[in-house]
Amino acid sequence: MSVDNSAAKTLDSTDKAILNELQSNSRINNTELARRVKLSPPSVHSRLKRLEIEGFIRQYATILEPEMIGYDMICFINVSLESHDIKSVHGFWMAIHEIPEILEVYRVTGNFDYMIKVIIKNRSDLERFLVTRLLNITCVTRIQTIIVLSELKSTTVIPID
Repeated sequence: MSVDNSAAKTLDSTDKAILNELQSNSRINNTELARRVKLSPPSVHSRLKRLEIEGFIRQYATILEPEMIGYDMICFINVSLESHDIKSVHGFWMAIHEIPEILEVYRVTGNFDYMIKVIIKNRSDLERFLVTRLLNITCVTRIQTIIVLSELKSTTVIPID
């Protein structure tokens, strides 16, 4: 995703305070948010709507604890495509959007074309995912799987100053 960095210049200190509060707790009610940023609830509401419309707020989400719902493995998978023509790339993009285990996908530089973050239940689930899902995408020619042993830091908070 590419965003024009000049857009950040339209955020004033109150907008930044609102965004920081929402990153800490997206379920905060409007009245409490208004109190914390020292504005009236109607002013906060209109600022929130503007931030949503302008694209500063992509979505509101609930972050689950993977192990509590049976997912024990995070893996990063480097992927190379056979060809970089529009048909192959588009086919790859369409295929990965249909696979729910894929959490994130990045186009990268280096020896591979893409880096994929997946969530998997166990080793046999990983094997099934690789063989029946990822390697079944016709333009995928090479993969390298990296299994995460432990998570040292995971956050969705973007520093806003």
